[in-house]
Amino acid sequence: MSGKRIVRSTRVLVDGAERAATVHIAGERIVRIDGYDSVEAGVPLDDHGSLVVMPGLVDSHVHINDPGRAEWEGFATATRAAAAGGVTTLVDMPLNSLPPTTTVAGIERKREAAEQNVWVDVAFSGGLLPSNSLELAPLREHGAVAFKCFLVESGVEEFPHVLEDDLRRALPLLAETGAPLLVHAEVSGPIDAALKAQHNLSPAELRKYIYYLESRPKAAENQAIEMVIRLVREFGVRAHIVHLSSADALLSIRDARDAGVAISAETCPHYLTFTAEAIADGATEFKCAPPIRERENRERLWRGLRDEIVTQIVTDHSPSTPALKCCESGDFSKAWGGIASLQLGLVAVWSQARERGAGLTDIVRWMCETPAKLVGLWGTKGALAAGFDADITVFDPDAVQVIAGPKLEHRHKLTPYHERSVSGKVCATYLRGRPIYNGTLQGVPSGRVLSNA
Repeated sequence: MSGKRIVRSTRVLVDGAERAATVHIAGERIVRIDGYDSVEAGVPLDDHGSLVVMPGLVDSHVHINDPGRAEWEGFATATRAAAAGGVTTLVDMPLNSLPPTTTVAGIERKREAAEQNVWVDVAFSGGLLPSNSLELAPLREHGAVAFKCFLVESGVEEFPHVLEDDLRRALPLLAETGAPLLVHAEVSGPIDAALKAQHNLSPAELRKYIYYLESRPKAAENQAIEMVIRLVREFGVRAHIVHLSSADALLSIRDARDAGVAISAETCPHYLTFTAEAIADGATEFKCAPPIRERENRERLWRGLRDEIVTQIVTDHSPSTPALKCCESGDFSKAWGGIASLQLGLVAVWSQARERGAGLTDIVRWMCETPAKLVGLWGTKGALAAGFDADITVFDPDAVQVIAGPKLEHRHKLTPYHERSVSGKVCATYLRGRPIYNGTLQGVPSGRVLSNA
């Protein structure tokens, strides 16, 4: 029967539980979820046995850099990696492309670059700069699902950071859009002081991770988050702290949330996996901002997830060329700060989560449901439920694999996960009811550009 499909498993993650079930699909949507033996004559049946059938992941923090810097990463390669990693929806960040997504012309250029070139569904966030407050409403009308700002230098001159006075001018206008503000929460004061104390480091010292870690102290994050909480309380907007690294800020976020302040936070697989103590000299593939911190800090972030202070996990996929990562010199002070992990988020997080007693329903909440809700896509994305898009990931949680960087789908294969053993394997990915990955990419790109509508 054309346009229909049934996906079945003894382990379907639905309504916060795991059970044997059939997912009935008509066209692009899930129409119902029934018992395991609910099949229909003439309807194609994909029986996945005892593999886990779960919602497609929603990664609300991805840097694709296209157009303008597609030599770092482009829509085609990034979304191939997404599909192979079980990600069916992603939100592209507004910087590192040329032009940045800070004007209507910029978001339209993004749309042109993405259309008919993406393997999964893609949405865009707009950028908040010191000078573009009047662009927020038009960007929202043209599809921006959120707005991103930096409180410290972003690393690219065309995306300057904002100060408190800039936010005071912009937040009333942001509030009118109803969109959340995604905040890179570091302020420059503690960073400047740390760098001043490190003057005249030798080339050998610049290869040591400890000096990079000390140059981005927790105080930079902690002070930034305190400022954001104060402004959110004053202006009544929604703010979301991206890539939380400092576990010291957890109590501030918890207390603000409990007091009714509309603030939330995410963290990333690399902060939950790696530790500063284990990063070798010159291993610039580990550099990101904020930095990967100590083992004790990692465990506190995991407790923050358990306690629902941190509510989601996204990759902050931010690749660049090997030259920009300073692979040859190993100089952390010059290397681009960003980790390529879009294809690896699920297996990286699951590997650590299962060791700490978390389950696959926790993964669905952290990596599917909450990111979809943040950017206004809940109702079509983030769950296996009637009326939702039939975005499905088929996952083997008990498989063990060793990551081979050269075999990854993103453009440049450099990743700190290379040769790391992980638990779990994405076996298949469906986008709106159609198989797009089963160990290799299937068919042609059929992803869509989504909006806030």
